[in-house]
Amino acid sequence: MQDVPDLNAEEATAPRLVALPFEIFDAPAIAAKIEALAKTDSGASELRKGVLELLRDAQRDARSIIAERFAQSPFDAAAMTSSYTYLTDCLVKTVLDFTATHIAPPRSAAEGKSLCIIAVGGYGRGEMAPFSDVDLLFLTRDKITPWAEQLIEAMLYVLWDLKLKVGHSSRTIRDCVKLGADDFTIQTALLEHRYVCGNTALALDLDRTLKKDLFSGSGRDFIEAKLAERDSRHIKQGQRYVVEPNVKEGKGGLRDLQSLFWIAKYIHGVEHSADLVPEGVFRMDEYETFKAAENFLWAVRGHLHLLTNRPTEQLTFDMQVQVAEAMRYEDRGGRRAVEVFMQAYFRHATAVGDLTRIFLTKLEDMHVKSEPLLEKFFRRKPRIKNGYVVVHNRIAIDDDSTFLSDPLNLLRIFEEALRTGMLIHPDAMRTVKANLHLIDDTLRTTPEAQRIFLDLLLKHGNPERALRRMNELGVLAAFIPEFEPIVAMMQFNMYHSYTVDEHTIQTIAHLAMIEKGELEEELPVASSILQQGVNRRVLYIALLLHDIGKGREEDHSVLGAQIARKVAPRLGLKQDEVDTVEWLVRYHLLMSDMAQKRDIADPRTVRDFAKAVQTVRRLDLLCVLTVCDIRGVGPDTWNNWKAALIRALYRQTKRGLQTGLEDINRSNRGAEAKKALRKALPDWPKKVLKAETDRHYPPYWQGLHVTAHVAFAEMLRDMTEDAIRIDLFPDKDRDATRACFVMADHPGIFARLAGALALVGANVVDARSYTTKDGYVTDAFWIQDSEGNAYEASKLPRLRQMIERTLHGEVVARDALKSRDKVKKREKAFRVPTSITFDNDGSDIYTIIEVDTRDRPGLLYDLARVLADSNVYIANAVIATYGAQVVDTFYVKDMFGLKYYSESKQRALERNLREAILKGVERAAEG
Repeated sequence: MQDVPDLNAEEATAPRLVALPFEIFDAPAIAAKIEALAKTDSGASELRKGVLELLRDAQRDARSIIAERFAQSPFDAAAMTSSYTYLTDCLVKTVLDFTATHIAPPRSAAEGKSLCIIAVGGYGRGEMAPFSDVDLLFLTRDKITPWAEQLIEAMLYVLWDLKLKVGHSSRTIRDCVKLGADDFTIQTALLEHRYVCGNTALALDLDRTLKKDLFSGSGRDFIEAKLAERDSRHIKQGQRYVVEPNVKEGKGGLRDLQSLFWIAKYIHGVEHSADLVPEGVFRMDEYETFKAAENFLWAVRGHLHLLTNRPTEQLTFDMQVQVAEAMRYEDRGGRRAVEVFMQAYFRHATAVGDLTRIFLTKLEDMHVKSEPLLEKFFRRKPRIKNGYVVVHNRIAIDDDSTFLSDPLNLLRIFEEALRTGMLIHPDAMRTVKANLHLIDDTLRTTPEAQRIFLDLLLKHGNPERALRRMNELGVLAAFIPEFEPIVAMMQFNMYHSYTVDEHTIQTIAHLAMIEKGELEEELPVASSILQQGVNRRVLYIALLLHDIGKGREEDHSVLGAQIARKVAPRLGLKQDEVDTVEWLVRYHLLMSDMAQKRDIADPRTVRDFAKAVQTVRRLDLLCVLTVCDIRGVGPDTWNNWKAALIRALYRQTKRGLQTGLEDINRSNRGAEAKKALRKALPDWPKKVLKAETDRHYPPYWQGLHVTAHVAFAEMLRDMTEDAIRIDLFPDKDRDATRACFVMADHPGIFARLAGALALVGANVVDARSYTTKDGYVTDAFWIQDSEGNAYEASKLPRLRQMIERTLHGEVVARDALKSRDKVKKREKAFRVPTSITFDNDGSDIYTIIEVDTRDRPGLLYDLARVLADSNVYIANAVIATYGAQVVDTFYVKDMFGLKYYSESKQRALERNLREAILKGVERAAEG
């Protein structure tokens, strides 16, 4: 197995370079220059202007020095945040001295000592990113005086002119206590107050009073407010570790760490996070994890601010590439630098989740409200096995030494949690996480360990919960070391919404839901397969291992199959089960690719797929695995279109495997389709109906549903050569609108139709083109709106009007599409290399050209136009989109009705297609 990279190696070896204070801001020198300006006696306005220019220059130079030093030591977040804090302190002090001396001098010495400036919030904590807010408290002993008002106003105008984002309040000590008691946001800001300048005695009084009158209680209300705030923030940002995380507000971000420290500071009165160790909040190793995560996240936030030149908090795809480069990550082992960086990010975020859960859940236990007596009396509690106790409705360990004397208990505790339906106590989690070394090769091959693990998957109906907690605590990777490389591994594309490990858990969650009958209406085929019975051990283990080979240079399906052959026996599977798991992992993308990238109406597609699958038993397993895999990609990935494709491929293949592959040939399909059409048009005269069934070639009958055959029959009846007929049908069962076109055949018609549809913003997901024996084109396109749905009925008239205008030549697609060829900024970060393949074996009568490239508006039109200009006849096109990537598959013949066997012709076509793609990329770059 490939060694797991040390994701913190860059951090550990990065140099630490700290700029000296006078290098950042030489306060005495600046003060001397201000005094020199004041002596010129040029008037208050000119003096203010000169001082502002002086401070701007000093600020610019200081920021440049800090940014330069940070670029040299990109992981030294502590130096970066303290340097920006120091610079801000210097600016605030200098502005106070200047305004109090030259703009609004006090009328007496006593009045001059009646004010002090306190930093609050993040600025008070001494942690500032390049564009952090500057939160100031102007503190007075008594009611604010006119002089203080004048001074504060003058200061603020100078600070604003320096482009500082200042948040400010003017209060007495009594105001701070009163307002803080009523508002937890104010209370939190005051919790981290810090004296900056002014009357020190006043600042000390504030400190004493806040400790005595505001922060002396149990903190229960404050804790509950912070926990509620955390929960609402996670709901807003996303409960899972999303692929474009918010470094500050997202799950596992800086705000989670800060919430943890705020509560600890409130309860224990600590000033620094290091004080949490002697207070017993953290063990030393947990504190080191806390500091590493805090440093990493602050470093990321600092680079984000500097790269965008504004207070950016979200790591969008385009910024991930730039931050990875700034932090000097490099490509490694088949993975891009950005993927290595994001895995480090998610591992730190997961560590933050571990720490906050352990600490905050313990606090929840401390402050848990009592159950009502009646509920406590009537509720039946599950019996806990020996060795465990229940603490505040959570499973806790009775005695750590007894628990650890049998390493199998590190697995049994998850089984007990699932059996009882209870959560695991945070102290028990800490014990488990601290003793992962006990899970060794001996334990991994113990029959009892295999039994426990398989029961976690198969027995209790909620494997997702156990797997996610085991993954978060490191137990899953300890028990299956091959799983370790994919933990927190990001897939740098717009298709996957989750990290690889989370995607794996999501697929298993979907399988459990199907088994419980929760998706029977939505997934009738997969549900019926499971109801009839499959080998559940094989299916669950195959899903657990299907992406285990990701992140290496090799094909992840091939490598994953090799890993599965080693892991599956260790999990207690028999040899025939191991063989099936290995096959499922090796070919877990086969059904998805066949359904989405090939024409499943072509008998050859089904025959080839059936030959690969070989048995109905494998087909059943692969179908369920495919459904779970697609649904586990993201919340909006699965749709009725994909469902219809998977169902059709499954049913046709099963029929072929059960009754013989010849049962799905062209002639059989054609006869059935004609029979269905006659039944659907009972009122048509036999002579007219026979003319309709005779006018089409065999491929027409196998490629369309009877509803499309009826639509074309109606349009072709009494058809004239100059007419253009359009039928738009919202096929909501497939989440697509079927657009049928009939017109006189002429070269390039497919490209014109693709252009017309691109102009109206339609996304083509499938297209079929047929020519009648009497010279008409019958083309069917399945299109979706920008949200991936069928067009609403109210939008169809305008859609029809726009299409008709284009087909009549009123709008030229080639020109009109140029302005739409823009690639969104966040998508430009993705590398989507173009791959073009020619397959003469996948269809009996067509050459299959597969174009895999970056998606963009008008791409299908550009490709179809190139093929038309090369005298290529397009029979149909299948379009599969995966985020920023698209695979356009064309079934084609040459002008003589033959396949493209000639390598020279293939090379010429590929060259022309690549040129069209490149021109589109250049237009997009210009946009």
